[in-house]
Amino acid sequence: MTLTASSIGRKVAMALSGIFLVLFLTQHFSINILSVFSENLFNEVSHFMGNNPIVQFILQPILIFGVLFHFIMGFVLELQNSKSRKIKYSSYKGSANASWMSRNMIYSGIVILSFLGLHFYDFWVPEMNYKYVEVLPLDPNRYFGELVHKFHSPFRVAIYALSFIFLSLHLVHGFASSFQSMGINNKYSKTIKSFTTFFSVVVPLGFIFIALFHHLN
Repeated sequence: MTLTASSIGRKVAMALSGIFLVLFLTQHFSINILSVFSENLFNEVSHFMGNNPIVQFILQPILIFGVLFHFIMGFVLELQNSKSRKIKYSSYKGSANASWMSRNMIYSGIVILSFLGLHFYDFWVPEMNYKYVEVLPLDPNRYFGELVHKFHSPFRVAIYALSFIFLSLHLVHGFASSFQSMGINNKYSKTIKSFTTFFSVVVPLGFIFIALFHHLN
């Protein structure tokens, strides 16, 4: 009973951390898409987010913790599931009983985690160096140019595009499963499934569009 309760608790914690990261993803996309329509507006919003103490010293550490917690919990659950499958049933066929996405969440998660490492290297590390190491003067108009510069390389754009494809695959199963893990199975299940699928496809494609837009322009 204790083991079952512990397993359910881990799944709920995994679901809550996943939904938290989806909220961040939505906010991140909302800001980045501005770069397609207005350089000035993108610079203005980015400058506000980059110099707001609440964002920098409260929300940013919470976000980093959320990312680490979600992926560590994912590995813990995968290990737990592997141990529970010590006996292999001859009648079990993975492809028949579960989708490719659900059977390979750990692998798509590893790709996404690797991409986050690149993303931190591309944007977060230079930002920390700019503000806290070199302590350069505030420049509210630098953000758009820095973003466009990162997408100059076709190799980097290709990596970003591939990573967001894996993110889409990860979300298609994970986002909907988060609600199931929290016990939300009611008359709104079909609506939730439709919304999560729509989000899981459109938002990653939106990020790919942003990268290609700046690369080609």
